Amino acid sequence: MSWPLATSRDLFAWPPGLPNCTARPGVFSCRRTRTLTLSIQFDGDGDPYRRYSMMSSCIAQSNVMPSTATIHQRVDALDWPRIEQDLDLYGCAVVPGLATLQECDALAALYSHDDLYRSRVVMARHGFGSGEYKYFDYPLPELIGALRTAIYPHLVPLANRWNEVMHIGVRYPAKHADFIRRCHHAGQVRPTLLILQYGAGDYNCLHQDLYGEHVFPLQVAILLSAPGRDFTGGEFVMTEQRPRMQSRAEVVPLAKGDAVVFTVNSRPVQGTRGPYRVRLRHGVSRLRSGQRHTLGIIFHDAL
Repeated sequence: MSWPLATSRDLFAWPPGLPNCTARPGVFSCRRTRTLTLSIQFDGDGDPYRRYSMMSSCIAQSNVMPSTATIHQRVDALDWPRIEQDLDLYGCAVVPGLATLQECDALAALYSHDDLYRSRVVMARHGFGSGEYKYFDYPLPELIGALRTAIYPHLVPLANRWNEVMHIGVRYPAKHADFIRRCHHAGQVRPTLLILQYGAGDYNCLHQDLYGEHVFPLQVAILLSAPGRDFTGGEFVMTEQRPRMQSRAEVVPLAKGDAVVFTVNSRPVQGTRGPYRVRLRHGVSRLRSGQRHTLGIIFHDAL
């Protein structure tokens, strides 16, 4: 039996036609978000679409998630010379409003859908801090995969220049698919994109996201919650360890939807006698109240 597209009904206002989604009793299938659960109540006429309750984020996905082309256009329009300059100077760069407020809410809502993820990590069990995070599984939700693919080529020239200055022989291909193929050939086949969730008292210890031999030297975090409204505290923090000097700390203020591009491991700094290498770590300070969600976009996969 074929089931028609779901249409606007009592409990939710569906967008006209909802072309990416089809429904049948018990299952809600969406090409953008994979398969999620739908609970349907039949009326006396046997109409399965008259009244139902849905436990998924696909409504939000279909309403607010842009197309892959739109994401690429948005990313291409960013001020990349300024971002590159900040990365050279500070090891991090803020990108205001990379995600819309509606996209942030839709992404944060995905955290409760375990079928999207390959693993869940409770940080206190491993000495990583307090809080938890989940690694997405392949295939990735469309928006997240599009962001990773669109951002990567803009960072490749800087990544290759840094490696050249630091006398590191690795060079990165222009397309992300080629870099991921390199990771997979080395056994790094598990996706590393993740959503982190913090509550009051939670924090993330200073760390580096390496995961294997092949490491892209830059990554991105997008704040999905609103400071001052959804949570207090919980600042993004970086430290820079310089040879024969004390470490430098950087607190990065972010608003909801802002992204920070930052160094994964090391970067070159120009000194009086030429460039030298500094090592960076990142973390999150203690949340005073509320709940904080963050999307992490890491360009290399894990062993």
